[in-house]
Amino acid sequence: EEHTMNKETSRRDFLKLAGKGMLGAAALSTVPVVMPAVAEGAEAPAWPWAYKKMDKEAVMKHGYECFYSHGGCCAGAVAAVVELLAEEYGYPYNQLNARMFADGAGGYGAGTLCGSLGGACAVFGLFCEANEARELRDQLYAWYKDHAFPTYQPEMESITTVSGAIECAVSVGNYMKATGYEMGDAGRKARCAAVTGETAAKAVELLNIHFGFEEAPAEEPKAEEALAENEYIGTAESAIGGEVKVKVTMDGDKIAKIDVLSHNETAVISDPAFEKIPAAIIEAQSADVDVVAGATKTSEALIAAVKDALSQVK
Repeated sequence: EEHTMNKETSRRDFLKLAGKGMLGAAALSTVPVVMPAVAEGAEAPAWPWAYKKMDKEAVMKHGYECFYSHGGCCAGAVAAVVELLAEEYGYPYNQLNARMFADGAGGYGAGTLCGSLGGACAVFGLFCEANEARELRDQLYAWYKDHAFPTYQPEMESITTVSGAIECAVSVGNYMKATGYEMGDAGRKARCAAVTGETAAKAVELLNIHFGFEEAPAEEPKAEEALAENEYIGTAESAIGGEVKVKVTMDGDKIAKIDVLSHNETAVISDPAFEKIPAAIIEAQSADVDVVAGATKTSEALIAAVKDALSQVK
């Protein structure tokens, strides 16, 4: 009975300290008791939670480390933000254990959305109303597609690759193809740890800007693509991913080449359309070709974009 009372007393003391913000994230993660939703004596925090200005470099470093300690990219991205807030401010940030997001690793176990993006989206949803969180999500996705990973290389030097997509299988797949790494190799893990840290840091940058703690960087004007006289740009809207942009190269009055310049279609599902439709159009010398089964919307948008380009041929 005395042992039970001591255990209960210790638990109460611990919860009081947690409620006062006197325990860091490391301590919280090692305590063998189940944390309640709210520390004793404190009210449940109103949602969205209050966001505090954060240091991007510190977030990047912590995210990199938490990739290894928390079960992968998704949990690491959440921990990079929430744990640093818990260390500095305590409650309510110390009530959330980022390890609950460990199942987001490996593209949620299916190579789909990169887990670091999923973790960052969870962070956006913690501090923002739905519409604002979605705007930040879209900005993060656009950055991710064009960013060269891994830029943050604290342990080993590596080449960088740009995925052009937000899916795990594409992002890490491109890197592994370029480097020859296998999934279990230390270099591949270091790359994904960097993706975790860099993505969390970008999410914090967007939050800092959104809440007025940081100025948005000036946008550099994009240079217009120089086209040869026999090259034509065409665009069309897909019902799934938005704009599909192509470049059609003509050889006299013949369609010689079709390049897909950009799109936001779902990888794997849309791949057959991008592989088969251009070849079919070139073979038929006409954009009136059949859609690819299973990728109908992508096929229709791709065909429409080619027709848009062909309409400009003199």
